[in-house]
Amino acid sequence: MPSVVVVTDSTASLPPEVAEARGIVVVPLQVVIGADSYDEDSEEASPERVAAALKEFRPVSTSRPAPEVFREVYARLAAEGADAIVSVHISGDMSGTFESAQVAARGGPVPVTCVDSRQVGVATGYAALAAAQAAAAGATAAEAAAAARERAAACSSYFYVDTLEYLRRGGRIGAAAALLGGALAVKPLLTIEGGVVSSLERVRTSARALARLGELAVAAAGDEQVDVCVAHLANPDRAAALADTLGERLADQLGGREVWCAEIGAVLGAHVGPGMIAVCVAPAG
Repeated sequence: MPSVVVVTDSTASLPPEVAEARGIVVVPLQVVIGADSYDEDSEEASPERVAAALKEFRPVSTSRPAPEVFREVYARLAAEGADAIVSVHISGDMSGTFESAQVAARGGPVPVTCVDSRQVGVATGYAALAAAQAAAAGATAAEAAAAARERAAACSSYFYVDTLEYLRRGGRIGAAAALLGGALAVKPLLTIEGGVVSSLERVRTSARALARLGELAVAAAGDEQVDVCVAHLANPDRAAALADTLGERLADQLGGREVWCAEIGAVLGAHVGPGMIAVCVAPAG
């Protein structure tokens, strides 16, 4: 085990095999379907179940890990030999997860540096990967945390939803609230800005939304080497088509790396609803 260990949360959307290979410990958030609460990484809280529940108008909500959960993880890692921990999490304006990590970090057995990524989804995951890469190269906790913040700040995240209703219900709509009212029938293009959901523009069709996501991703990449991820909830065909398009258009910037394409986790899915497609562009790690 490296002397500095990276912890993140399940909203970071890291494939389990990637997190394991990089030594990143993932703490799950909880999904509440009806009266039952499940860890996000459990079979009971699959994205498919959440999408089905939302379509059936069943109550779906989410909750952060309690500080005690983080405290136990930090203590276990210290017992296994960690000298310091860097804990990288979803934007503190979108979830109380970062706050729970901060509370748990106080008075722990080893120093814990908590990082608010100011991002959501795989952009947080890319930040955690940057911290893990730095730690594996011998960086201090402070240096690994700085690497996470730098990569998170450089990420560009764009997404569209079939309706703003799910974001409205969960109170996660932020500056995009200006799109409410008579605009619920359009396909809103959104981004993460200043740690919250913010509006970009509105389009009339899903096809146009997909085309704009592609254009925005290409513009964000520029001529730099980048990593790219396409995420979706209950919209696999269109997500795969966008990933294929970006793989072709950004072949030089990807340098042989594949475009990740996956269904988002249940927690984020509960807030965006079925049909959502997102793209994240990050400087290559």
